Amino acid sequence: MELQYAIIFILVAAVVSFVAGNLLRKKLSGSVVAKAESSAERILEDARRESETILKEATLQAKDAVYQAKAEFERESKDKRRDLQSLERRIQQKEENLDKKVLIFDQRDAEFFKKEQSFSAREQALSQKEENLAQMIAEERQTLERISGLTSEEAKKVLMEALENEAKQDAAKRIKAIEEEARETADKKSKEILSLAIQRYAGEYVAEKTVSVVALPSDEMKGRIIGREGRNIRALEAATGIDLIIDDTPEAVILSGFNPIRREIAKLSLEKLIADGRIHPGRIEEVVAKSTEEVEQAIKEAGEQAAFDLGVYGIHPDILKLLGRLKYRTSYSQNVYQHSLEVAFLCGIMAEELGVNVKQAKRAGLLHDLGKAVDHEVEGSHAVIGAELARKYGESPKIVHALMAHHEDEKPATVLAVLVQAADALSGARPGARREMMETYVKRLEDLEKIATSYRGVTNSFAIQAGREIRVMVSSEDVNDERAVVLAKDIAKKIEAEMTYPGQIKVNVIRETRAIEYAR
Repeated sequence: MELQYAIIFILVAAVVSFVAGNLLRKKLSGSVVAKAESSAERILEDARRESETILKEATLQAKDAVYQAKAEFERESKDKRRDLQSLERRIQQKEENLDKKVLIFDQRDAEFFKKEQSFSAREQALSQKEENLAQMIAEERQTLERISGLTSEEAKKVLMEALENEAKQDAAKRIKAIEEEARETADKKSKEILSLAIQRYAGEYVAEKTVSVVALPSDEMKGRIIGREGRNIRALEAATGIDLIIDDTPEAVILSGFNPIRREIAKLSLEKLIADGRIHPGRIEEVVAKSTEEVEQAIKEAGEQAAFDLGVYGIHPDILKLLGRLKYRTSYSQNVYQHSLEVAFLCGIMAEELGVNVKQAKRAGLLHDLGKAVDHEVEGSHAVIGAELARKYGESPKIVHALMAHHEDEKPATVLAVLVQAADALSGARPGARREMMETYVKRLEDLEKIATSYRGVTNSFAIQAGREIRVMVSSEDVNDERAVVLAKDIAKKIEAEMTYPGQIKVNVIRETRAIEYAR
C-alpha cells in the first residue's frame, strides 16, 4: 500500500510540475522559460530520486513483513503439527486399548456362553432328578401308608406330637439346668441378704383387737359411768362414736369400735373421767375434746418420731400425720405403724447390701402402707391411695411407683419397687406377725389344693405349713421328671394370677415309682 501511495504522489507531482511549467512558459519569455524548465527538470529529477528511494524502502518493508509473516506461519504450523502428532498418538493408543478390551470382552462372552450352556445342562439334570425324587417320595409315602396303615396327614400329626413332646422334654431339661444353676447363685445371695436383714432387725409385735378394756377402781364406778337414766354413757358414746359395754366383767368397761383412733380417744377420756371423779355430760364433752387434741398431738409426734428414727427428712407434715395415724391401725392383727417401720428398716438393710440408695429405700418402705391411714374413708386399694397421696404431697416418681407396685397394682419397674415388695412380704410372713380369720384361712387352703388338682396327671395335693407350701402328688405314668418341672412352674404361675396371699408359697411336685411284691 505504501508503494502505491508513493507512485501516486510522484505522478501527481510530475503532473503539477508539467502544468506549472507550461503556464510559466506561456507567461514568461526567454530566460524565464528556460529557468522554469530547468527548475522543472530538477524537480522531476528530485521527485524521481525520491520516488526511487521510497520505492526501495517500501520494497524492503514489504519483504520484511512477508518474511515475518512466513516465520509466524511456519511457527504456528509447526506447533499445530506437533499437537496433531500428539493427538494422533493418543488416539492410536486408545484404539489399541479398545482393541484389547474388545478382545477381552469377546473372550468373556465366549466363556459366559459356555457356562450358560453348562448351567442349562445342569438345570435340566436337576429338574430330572427332582422329578425322580418326587416320584420316589410319592412311592415311599404310599409304601409307608400301606405298611403303617396311616395316611400322610395322620403320620404328620403323629410326628408333630412326637416332636412336640421331645421339644417339651428338652425345654424342661434346659429349664431345670438353668434353674439349678441360677438357684446355686441367686438363692444363696438372696438368702444371705434376707437372713442378714432379719438378724440386724428385731421387732416386737402387739396383737391389736377391735375392743379396748378400761380398768375400774371398783364396780361402783359402773353406775356413775352409766349415770341417771343412762345419760352419761349416752353422752360419752355420742361424743366419741364408740360403744361402751358394761357387763358382769368385774372392775372393767369394754370399749368397742372399728375406728382405733376414736377408740383410743374414748379410752383416754374415760380414764381421765374416772381419775377426776366428776362424770356428767358437760364434763364428758370437755374431756373428750381435750383427749382428741392429745391424740392428734400424739399422732403428729409418732409420725415425726418414725421419720427421725429412720433418718428420713423432708417429708410433708400432712404425710407425717397420716403415718402417725397408722399407729392405731392393724392389718391381720399386725400394727401397721410398727409394720411400716420394720419394712423401712428391712428395705434399708437390703438396699445397703445391693448398693442401692439407702435413704430412698427407707423412705419408700416407711410410706408403702400410707393409704391404710385413709382407706376406710376413700374408695380404692390402699396401694393406689397411698401412691396418689405421695404424688399429691410432692414425693418423687420412684417413691410413687414403689408404693403403687408393692401389691402388683402396677408392674414393678425399678429395684426400689422390688425391694419394697420383698420387705413387705418378709415383714408380714414372719411367724406371729399376722393372724387370719379361720374361714379365710381354710378357704385359702382349699383354693390352693383346687388349683393344683386342676392339672392333668395330678393324683392328690396337700396344702401344709399354714398354706405356705403345697405338695402335689403326680402319676409316674402320666408325668415324667421333665414334665414335673414344667408342672411346678405352671401351678406357681396360676397361684400368682388367681390368689392373694402374704409372703410366698412353695410348690413341691412329687413323682415316684413304687414296685411292690410279696414273698410267700
